[in-house]
Amino acid sequence: MAYMELFSWNEKYSLEHPQIDKEHQALFSMAGQLHQAMLNGSGSAVMKDLLAKLINYTRVHFAHEEALMRHYQYRGLDAHAAEHRKLTEQVLDLQHKYEEGKLTITMETMQFLRGWLDHHILRSDLLVAQHIRVQESKLAHV
Repeated sequence: MAYMELFSWNEKYSLEHPQIDKEHQALFSMAGQLHQAMLNGSGSAVMKDLLAKLINYTRVHFAHEEALMRHYQYRGLDAHAAEHRKLTEQVLDLQHKYEEGKLTITMETMQFLRGWLDHHILRSDLLVAQHIRVQESKLAHV
C-alpha cells in the first residue's frame, strides 16, 4: 500500500473543529512520513527521529484534546484519557524496542497506527467534537 493511500487525510476524518482537525492532519502527515521512510529503507537515525517527532506531537495533541474535554466538562474524559495513555504506552514501547534493535518498523506497525487513528478519530474523538458543538451552541444561545 502506497504512502498516500495509508495515511492520506480526507474529509471523513473532519470533526468540524478547526484546531483538532489541524492537529489530526499533522498526525497523519507525520505517520505518513514515517511510513514513507520505512518504504524507502531509510536509516535508523531517520526512523528514530521521525518516530520521536510523531510521539512528541501526539502527546501535545492529547494534552490539547484533554484540556478541551475538561473545559467543556465532557463526561467521557476519564475513559478518553485512558485511551490516550494506552496508545502512548504502546507507542513508547515500540520506540524503546526499536531503539534497542529489537524491532523494525514494519507494515504491521504502520497498520497498527492507521487502525488506531481510524478508530480513535472516527469513534472517540467524534463524540468529543459533538459534545463541544452542543456546549458551544448552548453558550451561543445564552
